[in-house]
Amino acid sequence: MLEVDRLGAGYGAAPALWEVSLAIAERELVCVLGPNGAGKTTLINAIAGLLPARGGRIVMDGRELTRAAPHRFCASGIAIVPEGRRLFAGMTVRENLEIGSYLPQARRERARSLDYVCALFPAVREKLDHAAGSLSGGQQQMVAIGRALMARPRLLLLDEPSLGLSPAIVLAMFDAIREVNAAGTAVLLVEQNVAMALDLAGRAYLLEEGRVVAEGPPAALFDRPELKRAYLGHDPVR
Repeated sequence: MLEVDRLGAGYGAAPALWEVSLAIAERELVCVLGPNGAGKTTLINAIAGLLPARGGRIVMDGRELTRAAPHRFCASGIAIVPEGRRLFAGMTVRENLEIGSYLPQARRERARSLDYVCALFPAVREKLDHAAGSLSGGQQQMVAIGRALMARPRLLLLDEPSLGLSPAIVLAMFDAIREVNAAGTAVLLVEQNVAMALDLAGRAYLLEEGRVVAEGPPAALFDRPELKRAYLGHDPVR
């Protein structure tokens, strides 16, 4: 479904990704791991069309999106839940969710999508007419995920969904992500919680200093020295 081939990206004169390649199949759940500064957010923003690629290719369903306008990424079936949620705090939860169903096809299914989001996150239904800024951090994250789902994506991009949340909320969030994937939506998850991400994903990539240094099924990746080096800051003792 999604193919990223030798992708390069960065900010100003500073490159952040060097020839990163990855692939995601239909209905697959893939995670991207790596320490702070590894390029995870840069990668996910480039795949969402929010950051221009400096090299390489981004292909969705055989159609190249590398230099397409950002709205073309959304029209192709990609939706992002950005780090920090980025809700419109003064607008109601309902209004924030409805923003996600901007495209014509999603707008036609708005009522059904809203019911789905509220079933996935019952706490959201109770807050539909409240200002988004009045919600707890966990509830705001639910709204951010719900907003992306309102676009009826085939590929959901999640950037650090557990950031700043309590352990109980994180468990609920990961259960919801698992349910979304089981319903047929492919997921690319960027996450610092290594154990939970590897437990959730079918495959994983490890980024280090803007490059993919390891990839494979979670069981194989968990004991790789590259993973320990990325999070411990040194090569493990042999």
